[in-house]
Amino acid sequence: MRLERLTYNKIKVFLTLDDLHERGISKEEMWEDLPKVHELFRDMMLEADDELGFKADGPIAVEVFSLPAQGMVVIVTKSHATNEEEEYDDDFLELQVTLDISDDVFYEFKAFEDIISLADRLYPLGTSGGEIYYFQDRYYVSFEESDYENIDVEMFVALLSEFGNPSTITKWRVKEYGKSIMSEQAMEQVDRYFS
Repeated sequence: MRLERLTYNKIKVFLTLDDLHERGISKEEMWEDLPKVHELFRDMMLEADDELGFKADGPIAVEVFSLPAQGMVVIVTKSHATNEEEEYDDDFLELQVTLDISDDVFYEFKAFEDIISLADRLYPLGTSGGEIYYFQDRYYVSFEESDYENIDVEMFVALLSEFGNPSTITKWRVKEYGKSIMSEQAMEQVDRYFS
């Protein structure tokens, strides 16, 4: 579990598949109202308080994004309570939950050479797509579902994990603030120019 403060009243929690597996929770069960999911949420909020000083008191909004073969991203936002809302009993939390599933795969790489090595392995397997970005001294590769539909998903993720790590920063943040290196057919271009 990795936590990151986005703003004063918003945090992001990245849960890997291993984090879920350790707690006996499948990705599908994250959408259900189960005691073990409630326990996971309590653990996240306690860790957020310990690590970031983020107290989940009052109304909060929770957004859950599922990333294929990577895990889950949970965004927790505290609402600004009005005087009327402050009269609520402190023993209760008001939740507004938004769920979203994304088929995009978004990985982070320390060096461009890692992307070259990845392209050397993926392009011969028929994966020619993808986009490459640069943001805060890291490279990011984004794949849509159509980019990896002709390859076994587990093998695809294993190759990505060999050279990089699942990104804890959202694709949209990197697209907004980062620099686009290759906006289409990235694996084909990298293989053509660097192999």
